[in-house]
Order: sequence, then structure tokens, then C-alpha cells
Amino acid sequence: MSNANNSWPAVKVVIVASAFGVQAVRQRGHAAWLDTAADAGAAGFEVRRELFAHEADAALEALHALGAAVAARDMWSVYSTPAALYCDDGALNATALAAAYAEADALGARWVKLQLGGFSGEAGGATIARVSAGHRARLVVENGQREQDGTIAQFVALFAALERKGSADVLGMTFDVGNWQWPGEAPLDAAGALAPYVEYVHCKSSEGQGVRRFPVAPAPQDPLFQAVLDRLPRTAPRGIEFPLDERALAEDARRSVAWLASA
Repeated sequence: MSNANNSWPAVKVVIVASAFGVQAVRQRGHAAWLDTAADAGAAGFEVRRELFAHEADAALEALHALGAAVAARDMWSVYSTPAALYCDDGALNATALAAAYAEADALGARWVKLQLGGFSGEAGGATIARVSAGHRARLVVENGQREQDGTIAQFVALFAALERKGSADVLGMTFDVGNWQWPGEAPLDAAGALAPYVEYVHCKSSEGQGVRRFPVAPAPQDPLFQAVLDRLPRTAPRGIEFPLDERALAEDARRSVAWLASA
């Protein structure tokens, strides 16, 4: 995993909790993986709400304690929730957004990440701004694995709608390189269209087809993956969302952090 652009400044790298294994995180908790992430050189750690084993793990006191543990290791946190910003009927889900902000603030997160959901044209930028006011975390929406929230056209329309209303600054984008492949979109095309809005990057590739598609680590020297990264801003931290090698977890984490920081 060498880097042809080693004269460029290093990119901040986040390790997403799911990289350690979904069941492993549910069984042992997020805090069990913080030392491995910090020792690997990660700047940040992404907490995944869907990986909490119990709803009590999402209580504000529990999130505050987890955030303190992240900060104690000189990392910052990203808070990811599977909630969608827009309901299936296209309406803004202000209730879910407010709940996500409250939990992200308890964690002390820099970013709070939601799925796009069923955006259909009305962005509700003024409402997002009101809900966001006074909160620490920056809102980023992610392209999902469904046609409902995983097409380039939807995101282009979202940012155009926000700009028309003067609300372009209320949110940014989490660009998931691998997720585009689920609904059949080309990641390189997506990067070309959406790079100005990208503030965080989820790094993974995928294998298989249809419902049997699953996330994998990008292949070393994958020209498509590198081309996508080259189109995205280097100011956007890169999250390791692909599975790490459980047989050599610490070594693979260190190697992957170093690679993505310089790719």
C-alpha cells in the first residue's frame, strides 16, 4: 500500500468501530478497542450507535464516559447513528436529528453522522439550522446502500436545494466510497460531482453482487480507489470502515492508518 503522492500533507485517519468486527464490538463494547486505535496512530474513533449492545449504552452519562475515554487517548470522536435525516415521505426528521445531536454532544463528538434517507426535494435548511444551533457536533449526511439514499442525483439535488435557500452551511457530506456500489453508482463520478461538499470519507470497497455484496478492504494499489481519493479534499478525515484482519489486528490497524494518511 505505497503512496505515489508522498509529498502531500498527511490526512487525519479515523478508525470506525465496526472495523474491529460488529459482533466483537457488541460483545466487548467500544471502549475495548480504544487503545488499539490510539496505538495505531488514529486521530479519531467513530462510535456506532447500532453497535451498542444495550440501549443504556446510548444514555447521555454513558456516552459522556465513553467520550472522555476517547479524549484521554488523544483522539476525537465521530458519532454515527443509523437514523435518517429525511423520512421515507421526504419530510425532514427533526426529532431524530435533535436526538442525534444530544447524544453526539454527550460524547463530545466533532461530527454527527446520519443517513440521508428519503430526501425528495425540500431540504428544510432553516429547520436544520434551528435544531443545530448551540450544538458542538457538525452534521454530515452519508450516502447509503439503498437506491432511496444512495444516488448521486439525490445528493446533488440536496446541496442545490440548500444553496437556493442560503442554507448551504448547515451540513456537509460523509462520502462512503464503497456504498456507491450497492445502488450501482460509480464512485469516481460521485467524487467528481460532490467533492466540494465532502467533509468526511468512509473508506472501503465491496465484493459480491446484490444482497450478497459485502464490505472489504481496498486492494493495494487499486487505481480506482486511489483516483476517488485524489478527487476528494485532503482536509476531509478518512475513516477505516473495512474489516481489519482479526488475526493481526494491531498490525493491520497501524498499517491501514499509515496508508490512508499518505494515500
